[in-house]
Amino acid sequence: MSPNGQSFLLDPEKRAGPTRYSHARVVQPSTHHTIYVSGIAAVAPDGTYEGVTENTDGTFTIDVKQQTAAVLCRIESIIQGASNGKANIYNVVDATVYILDMNTQYADMNEEWNKIWSDRASAPSRATIGVRELPDPRFAVEIKVTAIFEA
Repeated sequence: MSPNGQSFLLDPEKRAGPTRYSHARVVQPSTHHTIYVSGIAAVAPDGTYEGVTENTDGTFTIDVKQQTAAVLCRIESIIQGASNGKANIYNVVDATVYILDMNTQYADMNEEWNKIWSDRASAPSRATIGVRELPDPRFAVEIKVTAIFEA
């Protein structure tokens, strides 16, 4: 069994397609701790914005791939810290991804996501939601997760 429980796929024989996520994760809560990670965006602890290029005219350009990679890396650090090193990104059982533009940014976000989870059997369940705005105009993606690890 995977560190994030057992995967349930409604159609396990069907080709996964471009997205990798389980339809559900089954865990035994009596033997696990649960970590609920708040929505994380691409702002570093020093206040810099990852995946953002400031332009000379005061506007900025956002790289969704860089932002997604930075967010997933930060989430892994949070999980490792909260679990005293007993868990990592692969212990995530559920995720909610908030993204500004599903038409132009989803594929880039999903490409970075798929670098972490190489197949549906190990990937967490996931919802991806297109939103009108995030807390800072320099954010294109925010991810909220729940992880479990053995007590």
